[in-house]
Amino acid sequence: MNFVIISHVVHKLSAGKISAYEPYVREMNLWLKYVDKVTIVAPVIDEATNAIEIPYQHKSITLNKISQIQFTSIKHIFKSLFRLPILFIQIFKTCKTADHIHLRCPGNIGLLGCLVQVLFPKKIKTAKYAGNWDPKAKQPLSYKFQKWLLSNTFLSRNMTVLVYGEWEQQTKNIKPFFTASFRDSDKTETYERNYNEQLQFVFVGSLVLGKQPKLAIKIVELLIEKGIDVTFKIFGDGPLKANLQEYINEKQLQNSITLEGNKSINSIKETLKKSHFLILPSKSEGWPKAVAEAMFFGVIPIASKVSCVPNMLDNDNRGILIEPEVESAVLKIIETIHSVDLIEMSKLASKWSQKFTLDYFELEIKNLI
Repeated sequence: MNFVIISHVVHKLSAGKISAYEPYVREMNLWLKYVDKVTIVAPVIDEATNAIEIPYQHKSITLNKISQIQFTSIKHIFKSLFRLPILFIQIFKTCKTADHIHLRCPGNIGLLGCLVQVLFPKKIKTAKYAGNWDPKAKQPLSYKFQKWLLSNTFLSRNMTVLVYGEWEQQTKNIKPFFTASFRDSDKTETYERNYNEQLQFVFVGSLVLGKQPKLAIKIVELLIEKGIDVTFKIFGDGPLKANLQEYINEKQLQNSITLEGNKSINSIKETLKKSHFLILPSKSEGWPKAVAEAMFFGVIPIASKVSCVPNMLDNDNRGILIEPEVESAVLKIIETIHSVDLIEMSKLASKWSQKFTLDYFELEIKNLI
């Protein structure tokens, strides 16, 4: 079987190995256990790999390099429009050789893949929609179009679409799914924290506007001002890093808030085992892995009400749902700290998350191939 992956994820070539963003590759390596040949259609850049990138694991793998496209400026729009016919042909030619077409959505390359797959109604296809599938969510037109096309069982034949969360009035090809990071062997009894001592907060994610790390910092800052003994470790990197560090220095928060940079999953796992709360006030999410990973080890998540997050947190029973505003978020957190059995909330979070292991995930994937 030739398993063709069409993805917008940027890839790198180093020492004969193909590498990309660790959580994505770790998931794809599970899919690749059950196929004979792999062909990846994705953008490639000539840079060294970093701490959060790992190689694919397969004995027969080919990378078909394509150009990146984006529509963030007039210059990029013209370049991308010129590249579109070439990209369409490249994806079409690769799909002709496929036994199974796997799309990674949403994204510009995923959108092209959605259009090309219409021309191959008899081929087996899967699409992983890693964004917010909520039909009521405010999203770019291109995202809405991808959701419509993937849901259309006439245009997207032999297609199974994996989405985060359970939503009403979905077509028969839409399958609620999940993402996993840890195995059954990682399960432990819930680590009971002492919530009367210094509280350890953690943020895990890219330092970009969508994840709102500055809002997370301001929430912790106000908690400190209100007398809550808190430390806050921020894991991740991105374009906002310098601005965040400047804010921390300006507010003299260096003793309480630190930017830890990118760390391996094992390093983050050890931190989670000792942390009390994870905070992720994102504007949009699909299945926020950082939240599920934290819950796995009994860390109580504090997250915004986006996508399937309210379901993950069981509407405040397994975590704290906040509005994306500093004052109201802090009031909700303090109220919860003083009025809720946090040990029980931690146990409920862990019990729920530990159902979604890599072992279970792998079994579900095997049934799709």
